[in-house]
Formats: sequence, C-alpha cells, structure tokens
Amino acid sequence: MIILGLDPSLTCTGWGVIRSEGSRLSHIANGQIATDAKAPMTERLAQLQRELAVVIEQYRPTRAACEEIFLNKNPKSTLKLAQARGSVLAACGAHGLDVREHAARYVKKSVVGTGAAEKRQVQAMLKVLLPGVTIAGADAADALAVAIADAHAP
Repeated sequence: MIILGLDPSLTCTGWGVIRSEGSRLSHIANGQIATDAKAPMTERLAQLQRELAVVIEQYRPTRAACEEIFLNKNPKSTLKLAQARGSVLAACGAHGLDVREHAARYVKKSVVGTGAAEKRQVQAMLKVLLPGVTIAGADAADALAVAIADAHAP
C-alpha cells in the first residue's frame, strides 16, 4: 500500500509518500508546497490543489492521511488552515483518494511512543523508521509522520 501523508498549511503544506508492506515501511518521496504570502488567497489555494494533484499523479497513492484540524488561539489562523486543508482534501477527492484523519497526539504516539513528543523527537524517529531519508523540511517531516501513523492505524 502506498500512503500519502499530508500536513496542510496555507504557508507551506508538507507531503510525504511511504510504502507499507505489513509492518515494513519504506520512504518513497516527500516535499513541501510553499505559497507566496502576498498572493491573493484564491491563487494560493489553487496552487496547493494544483501542485498536490501533480504529486498524486506522480506517486499514485492508494490512500491519503491528514492530521485532524486543531483550533488556534487566533480564529483567523484557524480559518486559513481550514481553507488550505479544504484545498488539499479537494485535490485528493478529485483523484478518488480516500482520506483518513488522525489526531496530532495519535500521530506523535505512533511515531515516538508518546502523544506529547516534540517536533525534534518526531524528526529523529523518522530517520530511524525510514533509514537514509532526506527530509525536505519540517512540514514534510510532519506529513511523513502522518503517513506512518496511518500505516499503523487499524
């Protein structure tokens, strides 16, 4: 099974593709889609959808996984996250991909063993679970973690 992990954000959406064969995981690819903060919202959302569509077409995942939305203290930030997430989910839907959602604590627990893990702990474990991986950035690391959590989910 090929799983596309997603870490949506209007600023920089992370994506990671892994292969899951039983308990064996292997890295296929990862990357980030950054948008220009000065561009109009519609252009940024379209860019996310368009560039993610290219990733889906290139790697042909079996399914996708995305972190559940969380509420920021700033309602405007939460709204922007929700819009970016909608654009990413629309790209998946347009390609017929089933998208499973996981809480951030579940993702951290699946990768590190504790739901209170810090980002650096998650990134360190990614290098253990996916030997030789070169991670494109923090958002790509989060997306790979989501994909790994999905591979372990019932």
